[in-house]
Parts: sequence; structure tokens; C-alpha cells
Amino acid sequence: MAEYRKNQEIELGISALGNEGEGIGRTREGFTVFVKDALPGDRVRVKLMKVKKQYAFGRLMEILCPSPDRVDAPCSCARACGGCQLQALSYEKQLAYKENKVRQDLIRIGGIENPPMEPIIGMEIPWRYRNKAQFPVGWDKKGRLIAGFYAGRTHSIVPQRDCLLGAEVNRRILDTVLAYMEQYGIPPYDEKTGSGLVRHILIRCGFSTGEIMVCLVVNGDRLPEEGILAARLQEIPGMAAVLLNINRERTNVILGETVRTVWGKSYITDMLDGISFRISPLSFYQINPRQTEKLYGQALEYAALTGQETVWDVYCGIGTISLFLARRAGRVRGVEIIPQAIEDARRNAALNGIENVEFFVGKAEEVLPEQYEKNGMRADVVVVDPPRKGCDRAVLDTILKVAPQRIVYISCDPATMARDVKILGEGGYGVEKVRCVDMFGETCHTECVVLIQRKHI
Repeated sequence: MAEYRKNQEIELGISALGNEGEGIGRTREGFTVFVKDALPGDRVRVKLMKVKKQYAFGRLMEILCPSPDRVDAPCSCARACGGCQLQALSYEKQLAYKENKVRQDLIRIGGIENPPMEPIIGMEIPWRYRNKAQFPVGWDKKGRLIAGFYAGRTHSIVPQRDCLLGAEVNRRILDTVLAYMEQYGIPPYDEKTGSGLVRHILIRCGFSTGEIMVCLVVNGDRLPEEGILAARLQEIPGMAAVLLNINRERTNVILGETVRTVWGKSYITDMLDGISFRISPLSFYQINPRQTEKLYGQALEYAALTGQETVWDVYCGIGTISLFLARRAGRVRGVEIIPQAIEDARRNAALNGIENVEFFVGKAEEVLPEQYEKNGMRADVVVVDPPRKGCDRAVLDTILKVAPQRIVYISCDPATMARDVKILGEGGYGVEKVRCVDMFGETCHTECVVLIQRKHI
């Protein structure tokens, strides 16, 4: 095999996409090169930046012959920003890539020879779908105040006030906040020194209600002339809440634990399929409400509820899925480790007059067996929507002990989902159906819903 070295430039054909949306090409000798921003079908010139024995990471220098699936990326900073990986790939091929990624993980990791995949549910318009945005604030090299997004794998801010995935109102909000900061000499936070005041600008929009929240994350407990900022933001139609989140920690965690209302409410309200939800700055709420309705609708279809079942919603968050389930189930019990999320879930149930739900604070692997063994609570159906790391092994063992007829697994990471599916398969369950839902157009991320049925021996 030929030897390759750092900073060497080579020509390469791209044949596939990796898990992070990077192009994958191989030289004649079989040497593998990963190239950000390259697409299958491209012929490219690449500069090798990091060289290992069997593979290398390269920087795209020139597209010698573009892929037939390549399109013009509409965002001017698509390559620099770390948010979108697939803007240059046609949306049809984006969907095919995501569906295949789930299929391959189920084959390789889950041990399922022929996954029972149903057609992916795509978006009608894969733009302007995000109801939440978090903009870091800083200085550029010329000392000008900027807000935008971090470049991939860095904390260098790429200036951008109008992300095409976010709500159009975001730009006006950022213009208002940055103009106020410039007028009153308010410095942005500096991660290196721990000085400065404004760290991030968090914006949440209720797509169905039109309500808007602006929350400034600050390295302090107040802003100079904050009433003037609130008054200016109130001129924007839909503004319902202007808040401060206090974060004095030397950390890259965005939000602190304390929130103070400067003007308006401490939350906004949004609706999913007729169900109202109160959303605070700290609440987890799906960022694509239109596709969320389709995602949860698919989960409901797989749950096949008749109105008599007892359902456990594991990792229930603020109760979004629980309340969807409650309209079709006999009883729903949600469990979540974060106390504030459970408070929100109970409040949301009361807000909608839904009484056949009950929420528990604690670790699922502790709450489930306690309720099952001590109180005799059964589960006909278990719904799990875990974080990206998947289910805790103790949760899976507990589900196997409870032995529901059906498990509906909602996943934002197909690799950890496939790992968990294999464990459940070894415990007597089989995968019946799998369907991807594109929640994050222009990125390499996808969600999927899996119906897992108990095998009858």
C-alpha cells in the first residue's frame, strides 16, 4: 500500500456517507479517507489533515466532478457552521441516507438480518422547522459583537443571524439584542477568562400559538437597563416572555439552574395535535413540532391501544408522549429522573384536563420494579424515548421482568437503539416494524420508531 502523509493532496472518488454525514472515499490501494462536505458521486481533490495507518481525514479543496445528487446549499455559511451537514445533498437522497443508516445499524449491531422497514416520513419543507435556537455571543477578530453558531468541533463562533432552519423572527430578535448590547457597552462572555456578561441568546417559538420567548443566559444576575431591552423586544409581535438565565459557572453547559422573569410570563405555550404544553427555558420539547405530531402518531399506531391498556412511558420528560397516549389508553404512568420535568408534566396534564395519567420522579430502573413488585402495577405496553446514549441496561432488564405485550421504542440514535433491540431480542422480543421520521432536515440526524413484540412460545 502506498504511503500517505499529512498535508499531501490527492484526488479521490466519494462512494458513501459516514455517520456524521462525512464523505467516504477509497484510493486504488484501498486506503480510506473521510472528507467533510464531500458527497457520494463526487470526484474531489483532498488535503490530508490527519493520517493514520489504515485511514485519514481530509479537507475538501476542490470538487473536480460533482455528484448528480449535489445541489446548491442556500446558506452562505453551510460549510463553516457545525449545524448542517447535508445541505448540499438533495433532500430525496438525505432521506435515503437516513433510512439506510437505521437499516445498517439494525443489521450490524442489532443482529437483524432483514429489518422490517416501513417508508421514511419526510418533511414537506425541510427549512424553517426549528422552534428553538441557542446563539452564542462573542467578539470577532475585529472586535465587533457577533452571534451565531459554533464551527464544527470548536467553540469559534460563525456569525449568523438568520439560520434557515430557524424561525424568521430570530433575526429581528438578535438584531434587537445586539444593538442594545452595543448601545450600553455590555460585553459578551469570554470562555477563556470567565469575564463578560451575555453568554447565549435562547429563543423559543410556539409554532401553533405564535408566542415567543427570549432568554438571555448571563454571567451575573441582571443586565444594565434591562427594562429598555424588554420594551424593545415587546415591539415584536408574539413576544410573551423575556427572561434571564443565571449561569456563572466556568463550563460549556449552556443553561444554569436559575431563571428570572424580566417581563411577561415565565413560559410560553404551544400545542401538539390539540394538546397544550407549557414550555420554560429548561424544558425539553421537540424542536420540530410538525414532524413531532407525525412521530408520536406513528408511536400511537404501533402501540395499538384499545382504551383498556396500562402504559408505562419511560423517560417521559414533560409528558408530551404520555398525554398523547392517555387519549387512547386506560391508564398511563410516566417516569422521569428530572423533578422539574415531572412538575411540568403534571402541570401539562392538568392544563389539558387529562386525568388518567400519573407521573413518578426517579430512575426508571428503580421506579418500575417498585411499582410492579410492591403495588402490583402491570404494563401492557411500554414506550421508551431515551436520550442519545440509549436505555440503561437496568431499565431494559426491568422491562423484560415486567413483560409487556408490546414495546414502542422511539430513538434519536439508531446505533444505541440497535444495541438495546438486541438485548430485548435475547429476552424474548422481536422487531415487528421500524419507521424513520425525519425531524432534522439538512442534518445527518434522524429519529425512528420501532415496534417490538413479545414472542409467544
